[in-house]
Amino acid sequence: MATLTYVYSDSTAVVGPLATYAEPHSYDLCDAHADRLTAPRGWEVVRLDVDAQTSGPVGDDLAALADAVREAARPATGPQPPPPPLESDPGHDIGRRGHLRVLPPATQ
Repeated sequence: MATLTYVYSDSTAVVGPLATYAEPHSYDLCDAHADRLTAPRGWEVVRLDVDAQTSGPVGDDLAALADAVREAARPATGPQPPPPPLESDPGHDIGRRGHLRVLPPATQ
């Protein structure tokens, strides 16, 4: 896997290691497409080779990810306090259920 990043100001396409976060003008490619990539006429393709063994997550990264997933999956203990009232429109009662909320009808 590789990430393709276009640098429009330099007319350059960079094919490098798989990115760990989303970035504008970046696209993840499989190995076959990364190897066959060509750039528009007048553009330069820069290929950054990375050792496959060092490009993946290390044991500490995987352990931290597993701990975060376990923590998120634990049920909350004890009664949960009610959510604070919404202050955007104090004159109307607004129903709330989880992350969804019911808004009052729009007044004209």
